[in-house]
Formats: sequence, C-alpha cells, structure tokens
Amino acid sequence: MHDNVGFIGLGVMGRPMALRLAAARTPLVVWNRTPHRAEPLRAAGAAVAADADEVFARAGTVLLMLADEAAVDTVLGRGTPALTSRVSGRVVVHMGTTSPEYSRALESDVRAAGGRYVEAPVSGSRVPAEQGQLVAMLAGEEAAVAAVRPLLAPLCRKTFVCGPAPSALLMKLAVNLFLITQVTGLTEAFHFAERQGLDRRLFLDVLEAGPMASDVSRMKAPKLLDGDYGVQAAALDVLKNNRLIAEAAREARLASPLLDVCHALFQETVAQGHGGEDMVAVLHAIEKRTAEAS
Repeated sequence: MHDNVGFIGLGVMGRPMALRLAAARTPLVVWNRTPHRAEPLRAAGAAVAADADEVFARAGTVLLMLADEAAVDTVLGRGTPALTSRVSGRVVVHMGTTSPEYSRALESDVRAAGGRYVEAPVSGSRVPAEQGQLVAMLAGEEAAVAAVRPLLAPLCRKTFVCGPAPSALLMKLAVNLFLITQVTGLTEAFHFAERQGLDRRLFLDVLEAGPMASDVSRMKAPKLLDGDYGVQAAALDVLKNNRLIAEAAREARLASPLLDVCHALFQETVAQGHGGEDMVAVLHAIEKRTAEAS
C-alpha cells in the first residue's frame, strides 16, 4: 500500500490543516475542486493531483475535509462502481461535520467496498487550524483509529478516541452546542453593554478579568470590538451545525431550548446576507430584533 497521505478539501479549515501536514513533511497528495486553492500546498511541497481518482490511486489513507454529505458522496463515488475502486484497501478518514446517521451508513458502504473507515471531526476554527491547536475526536474500528491518530499530530493539540462510529460526530455535535450558545451569549452581552452606553472595551476587559474568560471569548471579543466579520467560522456553517444538532436532539427526544433560539438567530443572520461572515455576525440579527422592538 502507498505511503502517501491524501487530503481532499482545501477550504477555510482544510487548507491550513493540509499546510500543517506538509510542514511536518507528511508525504501528501492533495486535490480541491477549485484548483487555485491547491497552489499554496504545491509551494509547500505537496503533490497536487489532477482529480480525486489520482489521490486515491496514490494514497493509502485519504483525509476528507468536505463541506457536506453531497460533497463526500461525490468524491468517493458513493452509489457507483467508482466507490470500490477508490476505497478498496484504503483508510477513508471523514473529518467534516455531517449527521451521525449519514456517517453510520457511510462506514457500512466503505467497509462493504473493501475499505476501512474513521470518523475524525475536529473542534476549532481557522486560527487553531493554522496553529495546529485543533482537538480531534476519533471513532471507528480500533486498528484503523490507531493507525490514523499519529497522522493527526501536526494538526491537533489533543486527540480523543470516542469508540465506534458515529460516537465522534455525536461528541462533536455536543461540543458545538456549547460553542454556538457560548458565542451567541457573548454577542448578546456585547450588544447589551453597548446599548446601555457602557464603554465596550471596558466591558471586554472586565469579562477577560473574570471567570467567564476563555479562549473563545479571547478570539471573538476583538472581532466584536472592531466590527471584524472576517471568517473564522462562517455563520452559514454554524447554521448547518445547529441544524444537525437539532435533528440529533429531536431523534433522541431531547429538549434543546438554547440551541433552538440560536437556530432562529442564525437563520435570520443568513437571511440578512451575512452567511459568509464570521459567526459573530449574529450581532446583526440581534440588532435587527432590537430595532423592531423599539
């Protein structure tokens, strides 16, 4: 089997992750649907494939950091004879965020086609990806997970083995529930302080000095202060994650009251045209509600 590692999906998260692997001298073969996004990888020494087929032909383990289920199915050739030719004898590592039910079915199809399957979603946004400070959650067959875990060392400060799939994705959704409600709460608190006439910077300094300070608040507070909506985690992606968590909660007959409020706010944020901005753009939805209540 080939010693190369494949990486498909060079978006906001995927490109810095792949660059970390290249910097660690991982023998890397990459491909992205939009070719120009692969150029920094070429400059970093990675081989750039002409298409997904070439990645699978040259790599024994292929990491997928793709936007959604449809993109994963297309890359793998799922539902077509191409699936077997691509994944047979290889380890497929699904690093994106999809529904747990989808991942369970995908694992079954990959294994039936002669491949091995590992879930490895990560917690963190673009900046932690650039710094190699992501947290990975792994699930799948024990031997496959053990083989993949060392490959992720250049990307992650911690990796956790969660058991069989889809345990890793369920863990990721639980973590994201806290993240979404935390950032939305911070944004609403910032809005409250500002509209009460408080010094915004002083408010954030008080927050930083107290027990509510966190890596998340330290990353998002300056963005709120500066009106900086450059993407670390896009509002549209947050809305997708929110939907996945809500669906998993409904399936398990679980209440998710805070999440449901956030879901509505992020729907409003995206509808206002801010889906491509960072998740702190939820401030726009909160401001609009304030204006409508006045």
